[in-house]
Amino acid sequence: MHAIVTGGAGFIGSHVVDALLERGDTVTVVDNLSRGRTARLPADIDLRQVDITDPDAITSVVADTRPEVIFHLAAQIDVRTSVTDPVHDAAVNVGGTINVLEAARGVGAKLVYASTGGALYGRDVPLPTPEHTLPEPEAPYGTAKYCAEQYLGLFNRLYDTQHAALRMGNIYGPRQDPGGEAGVIGIFCGRLFAGERPTIFGDGKTTRDYVYVADAVSAFLAAGDSERGGVWNIGTGRETSILQLVKHVCRSAGHVAEPVFAAARAGELERSVLDVAAAEQDLRWKATVPIEEGIPRVYEWVAWGQDDRAGR
Repeated sequence: MHAIVTGGAGFIGSHVVDALLERGDTVTVVDNLSRGRTARLPADIDLRQVDITDPDAITSVVADTRPEVIFHLAAQIDVRTSVTDPVHDAAVNVGGTINVLEAARGVGAKLVYASTGGALYGRDVPLPTPEHTLPEPEAPYGTAKYCAEQYLGLFNRLYDTQHAALRMGNIYGPRQDPGGEAGVIGIFCGRLFAGERPTIFGDGKTTRDYVYVADAVSAFLAAGDSERGGVWNIGTGRETSILQLVKHVCRSAGHVAEPVFAAARAGELERSVLDVAAAEQDLRWKATVPIEEGIPRVYEWVAWGQDDRAGR
């Protein structure tokens, strides 16, 4: 089939591109290259440098290529940026998604949307958290992602489409820029490789549901191939604390480094883990790479020099 990957020059998007090409699909990448890097992509890829906030531009690309499915990963991904500039965050994550939805409607393409699990549900929720939990996000980023999901659901009801939203856990793996909360594994690997100590904000007991990038990619493909639309959590169903991450990274590095403790960040969730039973049942998807295997792969990638095309 022909697929478009928005944000295809990004961390997760470039892995999605590789997986689609490997199975014989035709792929067009849409990326404004504000954060994406062309070095992550095959040299001969069809790359359109387009911003999803430009409705005419994204509509033109979709009409020209006529994909069967659009994997929509282009986004404003920084939670702190969303707090300082919620207007820009909404313009990209809500307005941009509506532009992609309308473009997809014009050619009858299915949309698979990269939403968020950890930033969407908020505090005081059941753990692991199922999809039917009422989201109470605590930042504009999570609010915008939830709003975009509502537009997907609206289009499914209004136009009888089968769009899918994947509420992702904390994705990690090779090619990830070592910055932000979701990049903590890469940050820790980089520090230990350089002989430095990792920094922990707070007491290190906060937990997240960390998903290896190859498992995230297989979830996107499963949702794209499915004839169903809906919303699914994509995680491992397993909590891992920051202190546990340090131990795993030290094991990969082959030496112990005592962490440096700093003040906790305001608004940080104490615990987050996703219930993935629905994805297992509906999409026949399940994470297969435990964190004990995933972290050594990231450390090896760091040791290789963080090659943009290396690591799977």
